[in-house]
Amino acid sequence: MSDPTPPPDSKLTRSKRQWAAKGKFIAPPGAAPERDRLPPGQHLVRNWPVLDLGRQPHVSLDRWRLDVRGLVSRPITLDWESFQQLPQASMCSDIHCVTTWSRYDNDWSGVSTATLLDLAEPRDEAQFVMLHGYDGYTTNVPLRDFADPAALIAHSWQGQPLTREHGGPVRAIIPHLYFWKSAKWISAIEFLGADRAGFWEVNGYHMRGDPWREERYG
Repeated sequence: MSDPTPPPDSKLTRSKRQWAAKGKFIAPPGAAPERDRLPPGQHLVRNWPVLDLGRQPHVSLDRWRLDVRGLVSRPITLDWESFQQLPQASMCSDIHCVTTWSRYDNDWSGVSTATLLDLAEPRDEAQFVMLHGYDGYTTNVPLRDFADPAALIAHSWQGQPLTREHGGPVRAIIPHLYFWKSAKWISAIEFLGADRAGFWEVNGYHMRGDPWREERYG
């Protein structure tokens, strides 16, 4: 499957590029999180804000495919039926967005990244993962973070199918990193031997994105 058309240069993209250049939202030295559960510089919200690149692709279930490719022993392509037939997992996690909001206690259901790793068998030289979205979005993740026990490829949130605006039918969830690393509308998982910047990383964001270290910008 070929990658989708690269996303346009939107007003949001230009604004966030400026934030990265200025280091906006970085907590002042010595600032402590309000609670042990809330990373530095974050504030709690009850809603779930919608952020994207100005396009929300409509991906029907009969058209959806997930390619697992790159440095793997067994490249695979999953359609909706085969994805649903894989062992299903559920977990609860917090969301920490680089734009400073956090949301507690999000219940997810989907397929654990560990299940996909077992199926595809990454080769020894694979050290990084590039996540691709149907909107043209990409983001890079170290393999050790992608393989975290809490990470999964989710199709449901709070017991309901993921809505289109939040990345449905399927998105990545890597809860211990800033949420831009949890790609929406996921179409491909590519295993790499060397790190490669994704969309926001090219535009000034950190290559890893640990919220507890405030790795907002590179």
